[in-house]
Amino acid sequence: MGILLFITVLLISACGLIYELIAGTLASYLLGDSVLQFSTIIGCYLFAMGIGSALSRFIHRGLAYRFVWIELLLGVIGGSSSALLFLAFAYTQGFQLLMYALVIVIGVLVGLEIPLLMRIIRDRYHFRDVVAHVLTFDYLGALGASLLFPILLVPRLGLVRSAMLFGLLNAGVALWSTFLFANQIQRVRSLRIFGVVILGALAVGMAEARHITTAAEDNIYADEIIFARDTKYQHIVLTRFKDDIRLFLNSHLQFSSRDEYRYHETLIHPGLSAVPAPRHVLVLGGGDGLAVREILRYPQVESVTLVDLDPEMTRIFTTNPMLTALNQKSFLSPRLKVINADAFPWIDSNTDSFDFIVIDFPDPTSYSLGKLYTTAFYRAVARHLSAQGLMVVQSTSPMFARDSYWCIAETIKQAGLQTYPYHVYVPSFGEWGFVLAGTHEYHYPTAVPPGLRFVSVNGLSTLFQFPPDMAPMSMPPNRLNDQVLIRLYDQDWKDISH
Repeated sequence: MGILLFITVLLISACGLIYELIAGTLASYLLGDSVLQFSTIIGCYLFAMGIGSALSRFIHRGLAYRFVWIELLLGVIGGSSSALLFLAFAYTQGFQLLMYALVIVIGVLVGLEIPLLMRIIRDRYHFRDVVAHVLTFDYLGALGASLLFPILLVPRLGLVRSAMLFGLLNAGVALWSTFLFANQIQRVRSLRIFGVVILGALAVGMAEARHITTAAEDNIYADEIIFARDTKYQHIVLTRFKDDIRLFLNSHLQFSSRDEYRYHETLIHPGLSAVPAPRHVLVLGGGDGLAVREILRYPQVESVTLVDLDPEMTRIFTTNPMLTALNQKSFLSPRLKVINADAFPWIDSNTDSFDFIVIDFPDPTSYSLGKLYTTAFYRAVARHLSAQGLMVVQSTSPMFARDSYWCIAETIKQAGLQTYPYHVYVPSFGEWGFVLAGTHEYHYPTAVPPGLRFVSVNGLSTLFQFPPDMAPMSMPPNRLNDQVLIRLYDQDWKDISH
């Protein structure tokens, strides 16, 4: 009996944490990650747990009966939370209101669980043993949930199925408890019937999860969704309209196949064409292979090393026929080596030297991405540049995120490099910016590879000219211990959206 009780504690602890992880992850996917958002979700959850614990003292009778009902409610509310949030984002303006309401309700119910369970079993064990064992298994459940969530649940099941699975566990705990505490529960038969019905409903919901997410995403994305996948790192969606394929990461557009050539030609050729006899090139990010496609236009380049965190990205752009046609099968080139790793520790431990380095990360929407836009990171990258080498950094929009753009430029300069900011108009994004950098003076190349659709020798100088509304601004650098860029980026895009 004892071990069954403590396994119950472990499961209910894991379920509560999973629901909050799902809410936070969905907010990150759909709204963009921010410290304030993450902090308020966790803070509201813990505050609500405190309220639940305080309210438990007002429950005097029928403790086991009420415990079972709390588990059933958590199964229904927590299990359906991810689906409700997806649908709310797609069809209403109330996503954040619903998200915080769910966080608070789940937190209150989770806060009621442990105090009630401890009171139910206090007559069976010494009080000190009850406290020690219940809290031990409570924390173990939280640890197990935090490890399972990114490693197994999200990449294997996705967010909707993960929530439904843990809703099933909550409902299972409720049904299980009707047998553990049968002698303390009145109307136990009706509780078991409710438990079976809820288990059945959640099982159906889990089976139909794909239809739920499809219904939501069809309303979020304007075009037909041809691929959608949750990985350990991000939510990948590919859409198609006629001949236009678009990639979205965490709901943010990464490219449109109709005009991505403008972005990738401008990212690569102003810098790489200016490097004398480049042999070794490094690409950090760029898991779609489109930057690599442009690099492979240079026959003198002997090797390209691509470091991208998400193996699912590189896999689909290696195997999907529509995508390999877009990147011209660049991942199958014998000159390319793909490494799936976090760029920061990889660059810190690697000792190779490169003639050209491409830094093509998503915009700095979170601190995990912001660390890749810091003086510390750029100094680490600079150590890998050859004597005549250059690096180029994707640097967001100098038009829509002007403060952020010039903050990135200043950060690279503070890392000890000479900087050469430039920009291009990409119809899908508007004005977009890059920063070339090196240890020596940059000179415009006298030739570029044949067959380019946008970049030309004659047009290069115009890329480096900024009109007054995008002109340089004095901004602080982004440092690892003070990531001002994240705050600037949040504010820049909030100003645009309002």
